[in-house]
Formats: sequence, C-alpha cells, structure tokens
Amino acid sequence: MSDSATSPSRNKALLVILTLVIGGYLVAAWFHWPQYGAERIVAGGEHVVTAAHPPYWMLAPFALLLGAIAVLPLLPHVRHWWESNLHRFYVAGGLAVLTLVYYLTMHAAPIAAHWPAAHTAAPAATGLNFSLTAEVLANAILNEYIPFIVLLFSLYTISGGIRIEGDLPAHPLTNCAMLAVGAVLASFIGTTGAAMLLIRPLLETNRQRENVRHTMIFFIFIVCNCGGLLLPLGDPPLFLGYLMGVPFLWTTVLWKEWLFVNVALLVIYYVWDRWFCYPHEKPSDLAIDETRVHRLRFGGLWPNAFLLGGIVLSVALLDPSKTLPGTDWHPWLYLREIVQLGLVGLSLALGSEHLRRQNHFNYAAILEVAALFFGIFVCMQPALQILAVEGPNLGLSRPWHFFWASGSLSSVLDNAPTYVVFFETARALTERLGLTPAVAGVAEHLLIGISLGSVFMGANTYIGNGPNFMVKAIAEKSGVSMPSFFGYLLYSLAILVPLFVLTTILFV
Repeated sequence: MSDSATSPSRNKALLVILTLVIGGYLVAAWFHWPQYGAERIVAGGEHVVTAAHPPYWMLAPFALLLGAIAVLPLLPHVRHWWESNLHRFYVAGGLAVLTLVYYLTMHAAPIAAHWPAAHTAAPAATGLNFSLTAEVLANAILNEYIPFIVLLFSLYTISGGIRIEGDLPAHPLTNCAMLAVGAVLASFIGTTGAAMLLIRPLLETNRQRENVRHTMIFFIFIVCNCGGLLLPLGDPPLFLGYLMGVPFLWTTVLWKEWLFVNVALLVIYYVWDRWFCYPHEKPSDLAIDETRVHRLRFGGLWPNAFLLGGIVLSVALLDPSKTLPGTDWHPWLYLREIVQLGLVGLSLALGSEHLRRQNHFNYAAILEVAALFFGIFVCMQPALQILAVEGPNLGLSRPWHFFWASGSLSSVLDNAPTYVVFFETARALTERLGLTPAVAGVAEHLLIGISLGSVFMGANTYIGNGPNFMVKAIAEKSGVSMPSFFGYLLYSLAILVPLFVLTTILFV
C-alpha cells in the first residue's frame, strides 16, 4: 500500500463522480425507482430455505480467493505483483466470474434471493440461467456489497480529514490510554475510522522507542477488532447483521463482554510494556522521548467530526425496512448510502487538503478492500446456500458452538462473510426448532455467540478484518518491523485464545 498522499486533483475528480452518482439517484427518484424498492422491502417476503444447494466443490473459488489473500503476500516472487489493487481485482474478479459461470450453466435448483426483498429464484427451464445468475449477483452486490463498501469508504474518507498530531512521552500509561480511547471510538466511528484516526499519532508518540511492535499488535487487537462490538458501525460483520434485520441498538447488550475483553487486553498490554519493554529501551532514546514533547493538536474536526455523526445517524435512521422515527415514512432504497456519499463529498469540499496531505491520506487501503471484497461477496454465495440447507445438520446448537465456529473461521477468513454464513446457519436452526426469543429470525443466545466470535476473533490474523492489514502496512511504512503472518499468529495464540476461553466460560 502506498503511503503517499492523494493529489488534490484526484479528490476533485472524486467530487465530480460523487456529484454524478447523487444526481443519478435523484433522476432515479424522479422515476420512482428507489421508492418502489422501499415498497418492495416493506411488503416483505417469506424467508426461503431451499431443499437443494450447489455441490461442495463450488466452495473452491471462495477457498482459493481467501488462500490467495493469506499466501500471496508471503511469496517473494509474486509479493510485488500482488501489491497492485488492479492485480488483486483480477484474482478476485476472475474467481467471482467462475462462480457466476457455474450458476449460468450448471445450477439446476431454486435459490433464496434477497434483493430487494426475500423471494425464490428458479433456474431456466431450458438454456442458460441468465435470470438466476442475475439474482445471485444481486444478492452479492446490490444487497450486501454496496451498503458494506459505501459505509467503509465513508468512514475511511471522512476520518482521513481529521488530524491528531503531537508527540507525548511514550510511557506505558500514555500508550494504554490511547488504546483505551481507540476501544471506545471503534464502536462509534468503526474499527476502520478509529484505526485510521489514531494509528499515526500513536506511531508519532512512539517514534523514539525501539520496542514498538507489541504496541501495534495490541492496537490491532483492540482498536481494529475487539473495540468495535457495541454498534453496527463498529465492525463490518455487525453492519451486515444490521442489514439483515438486527436492530441498530441490539449490540449494546454485549457491553459486559466488550468491557471484559478490552479491559483484559489493556491490562495485559500495560504489564507487558511497563515491566518488560519500557525498561529495555536505551536511556538515550528515553531521554530524547522525554524532551521532544508536543501537546496533542486536533485539526479537521470541522466539518469532519460532525460528518461522522451524520454517518452514525444515517445508519440508525435510514433503514428502508423501518419507518423514520416519529413518522410513517420508509426511507427510499439506497437513500442511506447516498446520504453517506453526500457527507463524503462535503468532507472533501469543506475539509482541509493540507491536513489530508499531512496524514498521507490516499485511497489505496480502501481500494484494496473494495477489490477483494467484490470477489469475496460473490464467491461466498455457494457457501451461504450450502449452509442454509446443511447448517442445522452441522451439530451446532449452543452459543459456544457458534462462538468458536464463527470465530475460528473469522481467524482465517474475513470476519464479515463468516458472520453471514453462521447467521444463516443459526436462522435455519432457529426456524427448524422454533427457538425464542429471536432477533432477525435468529435465536438471541445464538446470535450473541456469532457476534462475539466474528468480532473478537477477527483479531487472530492479519486477514481476519479489513483494518488489520491496513495498520500493518502503515506501521511498516513508518519503520516498525511487524511480524509475518505466522509470527502474528503466535501472538494471538498466546494472548487472545486464552482470553477467549475465559470469555466462553464467563459469558457464552
């Protein structure tokens, strides 16, 4: 990922694109298309569980894509090639095309379609399955990918206009306080937003120290993952759950688990840094750290802090399946995403280009996520359909089963699609057994296990959650020697897994 700042001309070009997109939406509204989509959602449809599913070998494109994400950055001969987002898209898009070709030419059973409302899509009686393939693409892109990537893009871009600069003494308590602030912010502006906001001030504070690797690792643990549990904005899997019908404030019931895990990580970090790392710093480095102190300064809070608040409100209030509070009006389809893009446009138009350049802000990291997730959301469709049918037969029946199943896959896959897979599995089990109380069709005790596993265990590897490898790349650009994929795994096995065992015993 390049660490050079995006030029003002590119931001202006993006402003033009955003204006065209918003203008196109207004034209569509003139023809009543987004209103009709909202009407379809309000009218609803029955959740469909089909009796047949794709063959198991159709999991291969999904597995190959996730394997590429994990392995290709480690291979010297292809590492540089893989650093190009265009090349990442070639791999992700190519495997997505293979998945769609299967549905076009071979799939012979109905599927559960979800856009704009639940219904059944049947294969063609003869010839190619153009209509069914379009429904698969709509499930992946229109129903899931667009809301997901627009939210991430909005949080990433707006938070990139806020600069926190300064150089505090890099005491263990100072670092611990910054991690704690990140744990709180992660739930409100997203793990991506909080990570991009705080990573550079943390690096600047610790630039006189040699032992910084562990601080970056705990930053990934806390700010990029475990802190984002309390709201759908916090972590991508929870936002997908919100899109699938989980109430906006439901995740606040997980506050005890959030508090336990994050406080435990902060205590472990403080003990590690205070008694094992800080005493081994060179006295000359610590002397420089104590003298080169600059108080924290905040730039770009206007207008960006208010725009981030607008993102929160758009997610909470502009769900087309729910009425706007105090009215009987249902927001139009994609109005939420258009508002978010409008807030991005205001950030670019009214915010400071100088502060973005100081932040070395660019779009490389979010383009990487966009390129890879396009393929992930398409390639995971067969897995979702297989689990919708076979999920109740997997032997998963208790919350801790779902906690460790969703968490284990979130460690080696991305936690957002993993959440969806087990959400559908739990929904099928809930329907079959008539479990109550249910949240968005999923028994609440099972949904707790899925949510905790997907969010917490996304911290186990670099590929568990999008911000993880963003932070790794930024830290390495700043001269921090980060561990390899498997080196990082040793940290998570030693620190996180025992903590998650305790979480299971106490809460799940």
